[in-house]
Amino acid sequence: MSNSKPRILAYQLPGEWTVLLGASDADNDYLSAQVAEPNDWWFHADGVPGSHVILRSKQDQEPSKETLRQAAAVAAYHSKARNAGTTPVHCTRARYVKKPRGVKTGTVQVAHGTTLKVRPDISFATRVQLAIEPRREARLDAKE
Repeated sequence: MSNSKPRILAYQLPGEWTVLLGASDADNDYLSAQVAEPNDWWFHADGVPGSHVILRSKQDQEPSKETLRQAAAVAAYHSKARNAGTTPVHCTRARYVKKPRGVKTGTVQVAHGTTLKVRPDISFATRVQLAIEPRREARLDAKE
């Protein structure tokens, strides 16, 4: 990734759930490999270029099926399937998303998960400004 600051967009979903997404392939790499926590939820539109989307986990609460569908709809909206009808979106915990060595920027390998079929939409989401920091382990790895 270049030395430019990653461009991570953030939305607030109903119920105070936070969604983060990368604006470019390099931002997607940063978000999936360095920002996402293992228990966060990861989304990506199936078969088309698009943003990696992270639904931040909450320590004391699991997201409802509706919240997962809303995060998937944000992923579909921020993909080449934005103007499509129903779009399949991969959904898994971030712990199952890995960046293999030598693959192109923005490419990841996903184990486990499910596919949600949703319509691309962000009408229920509120855009917010957040300071995004890499998780502690990623910061330690960068110093070595």
